[in-house]
Amino acid sequence: MGMMMAVSFTRYGRLYYLDPGAHSPKVGDKVLVPTDSGPEVAECVWAPQYVSEDVEGLPVCQGVAGEEHLARDEANRRRRAEARSVSKRLIKRHELPMKVIGVDYLDAENVYTVYFSAPHRVDFRALVRDLARNLRARVELRQIGPRDEARIQGGIGPCGRDLCCATFLKDFEPVSVRMAKDQDLPVNPLRIAGACGRLMCCLKYEHPLYQEFRASAPRSGLAVDTPEGPGTVVGHNVPSDSVIVRLNDGGRRCSCSRASVCAPRKAHDATYGRADTVGVSDQEE
Repeated sequence: MGMMMAVSFTRYGRLYYLDPGAHSPKVGDKVLVPTDSGPEVAECVWAPQYVSEDVEGLPVCQGVAGEEHLARDEANRRRRAEARSVSKRLIKRHELPMKVIGVDYLDAENVYTVYFSAPHRVDFRALVRDLARNLRARVELRQIGPRDEARIQGGIGPCGRDLCCATFLKDFEPVSVRMAKDQDLPVNPLRIAGACGRLMCCLKYEHPLYQEFRASAPRSGLAVDTPEGPGTVVGHNVPSDSVIVRLNDGGRRCSCSRASVCAPRKAHDATYGRADTVGVSDQEE
């Protein structure tokens, strides 16, 4: 068991977990987070607390940010905002099909990194030269895809919560239409696409559960015996681990647990049931 805290560099942005070390910041405090380019200012959104999981290897919080750190962070924010405005103006002047998504700035190296999206590859060599001349710094342009665009910009998903990629997802795992079909979801782009226009990442969260269920549950159309009588499987309810059965007597539908209609489970119960009966008979003799 160890202690852990969470910080965010932008409001409602991605959470980063730290080892608080000897510090005890409160929610809302500005703290220093170790990065490759030196300590950066972030806001504490989850005060240090004990957790049951193993949290070894987390970066250690470097304490509460001082006045000089806050002033440096504010200056960098102004530089990023200025670079974003200049980039948009020069992109329009060069008539390039580019959309500025985000800007990073490293004051130690005086380097700007401009992230942009475009429908195809863009020749931005002339743009880079103009940006470097206007910003008086080295400029790097990086083209990103729709998923990374949604991650940087953030937003609200169809579920009403902040986008997973903008809060806790670290890597994008492959998602396929087959996952939607396995979960009986309508194969409609408007229903299964996220803010990025691609398939929602959350389609993968429960897919293993559906695969496990379908591997052992009776398929639709199969005749089964239920506690309420024989019938035919007409549907499944994976979240409740149940099977929808239409009874032969009257055509009424009922919901039965997967275990009550699963042939291997019934055979297992029958076998152990007979063993228990034999054991009781032996004891009585």
